[in-house]
Amino acid sequence: MENWFTIGDTGAAPLDVPRLLMALLLAFLSGQLMAWVYMLTHSGLSYSRTYVNALILIPMTVAMVMSVLDNNLVTAFSLMAVFAIVRFRNIVRDTLDTVFILTLIVIGMAAGTQLYSTAIIGTLLFAAIILYLRYTHFGSRHRFDYIVNLHWSESGNDLPVVARILDRFSLRVQLASQRSSRSDGGLDVSYRLLLRDPNTVYNLLETLRATPGISRVTGLEARDESEA
Repeated sequence: MENWFTIGDTGAAPLDVPRLLMALLLAFLSGQLMAWVYMLTHSGLSYSRTYVNALILIPMTVAMVMSVLDNNLVTAFSLMAVFAIVRFRNIVRDTLDTVFILTLIVIGMAAGTQLYSTAIIGTLLFAAIILYLRYTHFGSRHRFDYIVNLHWSESGNDLPVVARILDRFSLRVQLASQRSSRSDGGLDVSYRLLLRDPNTVYNLLETLRATPGISRVTGLEARDESEA
């Protein structure tokens, strides 16, 4: 009766309990680390607590799958049939979320096949790269940081007066839109600015409001050109 725990296993090799526990523990720790990285770096409106929990469980599940297969072709085909029955209807809206899932599946496969060094190195490297991409804002295009909307009641040929004021406070100025106003025949104009110093926004707006011909001055921060 001392082998009651493993007597039901009929695989090609006897169950190695310490190695199985090591695989599951490593898969859990890897999933936990990646879940923390995901929580720290996620941006947008698609955050889900259940998705974060799934990130922890996925590598453990895959590790168990790899342990069950154990180079057994019959078991592998049986498992494929089981997964073919199960239908997953959750839609992953963020491409990076899909990358997290695929990475954790591979980590679980490495842990389940006792490739511990591969699982550890892959987890740490993936986490480091995600943090690097997060804190360096890689991929975002920060070309403008402020938008100014104003009404110009003078002739359109005098608009360079406005441009000169904006140039004093900005490194880059782009005319975003310009349309005629029906009320007085003036122009409603919008500019995108990359400010020299974000702390001078108030001075910029006050200077514009004090300039003859300029009215209805408003401003708002411009976000990075990214999907998040």
